[in-house]
Amino acid sequence: MDAHARIFLQMGYPVSIIAGQGSEDALPPGTELELIPELDSQHPDILSAGAILERGQVPGEFSALTKQLVEILEPRVSRFDNVIVHNVFTKHFNLPLTAAIFHLLDSGAIRNCIAWHHDFTWTSTRSRSKVHPGYPWDLLRTYRPDVTHVTVSQKRQKELVGLYHCPAKEMRVIYNGVDPAELFGLTAASWELIQRLDLLAADLVLLMPVRVTRAKNVEYALEVVATLKAEGLKVKLVLTGPPDPHDEKSMAYFHSLQERRDELGLETEMRFVFESGPDPDEPYLISLDVVADLYRVADLMFMPSHQEGFGMPVLEAGLLRLPVVASDSVPAAEEIGGEEVLRFGLEQPPHQLARRLLAWAEDDDRLRLARRTRQNFTWQAIFQRDIEPLLYGNKSP
Repeated sequence: MDAHARIFLQMGYPVSIIAGQGSEDALPPGTELELIPELDSQHPDILSAGAILERGQVPGEFSALTKQLVEILEPRVSRFDNVIVHNVFTKHFNLPLTAAIFHLLDSGAIRNCIAWHHDFTWTSTRSRSKVHPGYPWDLLRTYRPDVTHVTVSQKRQKELVGLYHCPAKEMRVIYNGVDPAELFGLTAASWELIQRLDLLAADLVLLMPVRVTRAKNVEYALEVVATLKAEGLKVKLVLTGPPDPHDEKSMAYFHSLQERRDELGLETEMRFVFESGPDPDEPYLISLDVVADLYRVADLMFMPSHQEGFGMPVLEAGLLRLPVVASDSVPAAEEIGGEEVLRFGLEQPPHQLARRLLAWAEDDDRLRLARRTRQNFTWQAIFQRDIEPLLYGNKSP
């Protein structure tokens, strides 16, 4: 629920959470929290009723508890276009609440209900003994076609289809997602830059953590990227350092690289951080913290230099477990990296190196999984592809 609240807010939707207990401080800023004690499975009245229900008896106060919850919830849920209900339809912890939700659906107080199913009491070996044939336990295995049903895996989908006796197509699978900014511990500046550069959509992210000088052999890197693009790879090359803005020759070289990039049709594939700030007309410089974050997001560190005195990025990449591809002109690559670095001679044509990289990208299990995850299973990707359409009946917002 925290992840859902966070992504809804990020995508511009207002979010209210109605729960039995909790603290607004534990939720993303901007989340409205309303506490209704009777929604809590640990509320004394709910615990008392639950203990009787688990023995196969319906407590005398069950109808009164259900009616009370209907009266409390009706004015609250009726003001929302969409109500997402987590686990209430299939878990036994608060059966009066389950019954109340059914009543609210019958009355039309809930206009669009999305049921998020994680676990099922009726099919659980641990909790199956706590439910019994008949009302209200049968509510937990009653399929409602007026509800959009979501499960978190194909395994859970299969279970729910068996429980509800409904077509599999009626049970959507929406996987959990990851938040790259949180997982990588990215600074706000790093996350904004990564989004501007659209790195998460790439098949392969090459990082050149160097300044813009002729010694860094950026021209070679451009040719490699051109071949990777021609082979159908969605590739990004990010060069982190700036030219010297006070040196006319340095700036002229930078502009020549921009021109060569444009000639090759690599305007989106090759990006200089120097030109990638919030205002593209203003030079953009980044701190070491942001460079470190780019290391964490990249797939490999690329250093095709003509000459280097040492090659510090080799050690930085090594410490961060990032594969290194470097020319034989980088001493650290040969003397320290050794066989753990993919080294190449500058006499090797760029298209040949590109095909070596392409083969590596296709064969490396870790990279393939990373690519699949960042392209398809971040919360932002999941929201845009799977969740947002549910809010509009699968029509475009």
